[in-house]
Amino acid sequence: MSISRYKNSTLTVDRMVPALASLMLFISIALVATLGPWWLFFTGFIALNLGFYAYAGWCPASLIMEKVGLGRYAVCTR
Repeated sequence: MSISRYKNSTLTVDRMVPALASLMLFISIALVATLGPWWLFFTGFIALNLGFYAYAGWCPASLIMEKVGLGRYAVCTR
């Protein structure tokens, strides 16, 4: 029994962008906690890119992921 609702477990841009954003946010939180509040600009940059991805359907990270060879097809089925 799989815990994923995805029939196809291949990685896509649609799945990797939020995963990368969450990883970068955790790194950003650690930088703010250890090095100072100026790293909040990094957090804001991540949030801006994630919002732009939600609105426009692409961001700089998604363009790089496409160049690497990840597909852009959502694989969620219900």
